[in-house]
Amino acid sequence: MPAYLIYDVDIHDPEPYGQFMAQVKPLVEKMGGTYLVRGGAHEVLEGDWSPNRIVLFEFPDMDSARALFNSPDYAPLKALRQSCSTGKAVVVEGL
Repeated sequence: MPAYLIYDVDIHDPEPYGQFMAQVKPLVEKMGGTYLVRGGAHEVLEGDWSPNRIVLFEFPDMDSARALFNSPDYAPLKALRQSCSTGKAVVVEGL
């Protein structure tokens, strides 16, 4: 069953975040993930959620999404991302 990893990211320093984006894409793909949304225009239709930048990945399953997030290869990239942005992440099982 596919799983979707959703980030709501607030970028504080675009230059290192750009470095993060360039480095993380090949790792996401290696771990079976596909980018579906990477920023772009969005509109809140209900509620008080104020997302900054939405990033959405599709993975083959929950374990694959978790494997990326917890992998030793991702650890330095996660530290880079956290040094220049803040955000929230959730993984959800699809249909």
